[in-house]
Amino acid sequence: MRVLICEDSVLLREGLVRLLDHSGHRVVADLPDATGLMDFLGSATAEDFPQIAILDVRLPPSYTDEGIRAALQIRKAYPELPLLVLSQYVEERYASELISTQSGAIGYLLKDRVADVSEFIASLEQIADGGTILDQEVVAQLLTRRNHDDRMQRLTDRERSVLAALAEGKSNQAIAALLFLSEASVEKYITSIFQKLGLEADGTGNRRVLAALAHMHNLGTSHTDRNGS
Repeated sequence: MRVLICEDSVLLREGLVRLLDHSGHRVVADLPDATGLMDFLGSATAEDFPQIAILDVRLPPSYTDEGIRAALQIRKAYPELPLLVLSQYVEERYASELISTQSGAIGYLLKDRVADVSEFIASLEQIADGGTILDQEVVAQLLTRRNHDDRMQRLTDRERSVLAALAEGKSNQAIAALLFLSEASVEKYITSIFQKLGLEADGTGNRRVLAALAHMHNLGTSHTDRNGS
């Protein structure tokens, strides 16, 4: 797998390079900031074009939102390129903004997750294959903030648990094992969730998760705009 890294921390960047190389993947570029990111993508040959891009949320020079803006720029120019965004803390606004693009594979993980090497590599490969991986803390905050919405209020506690697990990229089988349910029950819960949220299940897990979280994001944004905060 060809990987592009954009991370300002030398230690983490070099650590990722070595980790990926050791895992049999190839780092095609490791950049300290987003300055030359789009130029690299625009000039990369087919053999060097990344199959996934890893970006830190906060990059030089201001260390605020350069990384997420770069991710959104990539998403616009190369919508099929899978993205994994790493953050030191839960950046709810940035997570919502990226998820609401509703296209392409996406991952949003806290940097602490990188410490579990096998889990991190598995997540990276899942995203590169078109999956969605969202850190459980990100999911929890997104869902909590949307609780004010009438549609979210329609969900039962069990349905919220299923939706949170689904948003983390878990398969129906994994959700069943986690919540001690049968797979048939999980399927019924998922169907009910999307009916209550007014979202049509299309059979594609990635699209359903993105659509659900994007919908909640849009509702939350509208609520904020009305209150002027």
